[in-house]
Amino acid sequence: MQTAVMYGPNDIRVEEREKPKCPPKGLILKVMAVGLCGSDIRNMTTDSLQGKYPHIFGHEIVGTVDETDAPDGAYQLGDRLYIYPEDHCLKCKACRSGHSENCMNSGNYINRQGGFADFVPVTNLQLQRDSVFKLPEGVSFEAASLSEPLSSVYACQENINITLGDTVVIIGAGPIGCFHAQLAKLRGANKVIVVEINDKRLELIKQFGADYTINSMSEDAVKKVRKLTNGCGADKVISANPAPSAQAQSIFMARKGGIIVFFGGVPKGSMVEIDTNYIHYNNLWIYGHFGANSIQVQKAFELAISPQFPANKFITHILPLKDINKGIELTRTGEAIKVVLLPNR
Repeated sequence: MQTAVMYGPNDIRVEEREKPKCPPKGLILKVMAVGLCGSDIRNMTTDSLQGKYPHIFGHEIVGTVDETDAPDGAYQLGDRLYIYPEDHCLKCKACRSGHSENCMNSGNYINRQGGFADFVPVTNLQLQRDSVFKLPEGVSFEAASLSEPLSSVYACQENINITLGDTVVIIGAGPIGCFHAQLAKLRGANKVIVVEINDKRLELIKQFGADYTINSMSEDAVKKVRKLTNGCGADKVISANPAPSAQAQSIFMARKGGIIVFFGGVPKGSMVEIDTNYIHYNNLWIYGHFGANSIQVQKAFELAISPQFPANKFITHILPLKDINKGIELTRTGEAIKVVLLPNR
């Protein structure tokens, strides 16, 4: 099979490898579409596995069943499936309390072969848990591949209850920022303000519902947000980028009693200096966000493949797997919103 294998930071090679064997009581998925995620790019351009290479990444996986040993005929050859990368045990304390995003026994997709390949194994444990969803006929593989990145955005906005009439600030206009803008509008936000340093991305995000855009390199973002909110600040502020400075600045964009979410992960070891006195006297709530619980994963999948969600607007580039390095560069420069790779086609 054709694969895109990481041999080290920024060393991704497209090469032939042996097709994996079908796991006992599992299946082999023929990968028809796999999204190129920002976390994949971060992992493939840094020493993410601390020298444990070669490795195949890719976790936004959609395809068809090519081989199956699944019991009871639950999955048939040709079945169209979306595979959520983290399977939750649904038995630990976190899962039973409704927070399976914090599952103590979740499957670690980093340790498995990923989807930047023609075929990927799906284990029996994954089939038994909550990570496999069947695609209805008529839904494109490309649209379904957006389910995974949408799941975390969906969970974040549900958790902080973005709702009718809210003013929302999103810091970062990358693919995740675009998802946040679109979903905030779908949830009824009255005003969506996007802060970013890339003019190209600021222009692109307007099609996803951004009412106002601010380039923080050319103007004071905090002052502009305050001006756009009549001096009050936003109801909710989401820092969806990898910059520690954005997290430190985000608290000053929220109204008294407002909510701030640290959505984007910053480089490991980074420390953020935050004015805790300001947080204290303004009754601010700060949340960290990562992942989605089991039902949020399902709801995000259902939204991604529904007519309500404009999947085709997000997917700006569809490329063969052999062009993965081109896709990485398109994403890093901001020319692409979402790149979807097509193994097998």
